[in-house]
Amino acid sequence: MASFAPAAQAAKCSTETVAGDWGFTLTGTIVPGGVAVGAIATVTFEENGNITNGTEARNVGGGYADETVTGYWTVNSDCAGTLYVNIYESGQLVRISVVSMTFADNSAEYRGVQKSLTLPDGTNVPVVLTLEGRKQHADH
Repeated sequence: MASFAPAAQAAKCSTETVAGDWGFTLTGTIVPGGVAVGAIATVTFEENGNITNGTEARNVGGGYADETVTGYWTVNSDCAGTLYVNIYESGQLVRISVVSMTFADNSAEYRGVQKSLTLPDGTNVPVVLTLEGRKQHADH
């Protein structure tokens, strides 16, 4: 017989538990043409919901770029959340990403899937991208 944790012991997340410095990887494919995508990044999730100190090194189909990341995030008490990020190359906005995510391991890890990818001109790009992140400091 399976046993389940009481509701009082269910996962609880908040802006306080999630806030901190994070590192993550992103992998997947741009659907038109099957172009491979990979990236590593670091960001700070602030308690007020802002994303700061964001940097990303990405490779799309063999083309490499160093990028900066800004935006905001949300998290629910059930540990589901959403990232809304603007990605820049040399100060120019190159894409807007929305990622659905879930936090685990007492808000020390997250998994995400790209919900949408939009170019600055409004073009939506179909992608299948996943993210895995880990909090960088145990004291946050």
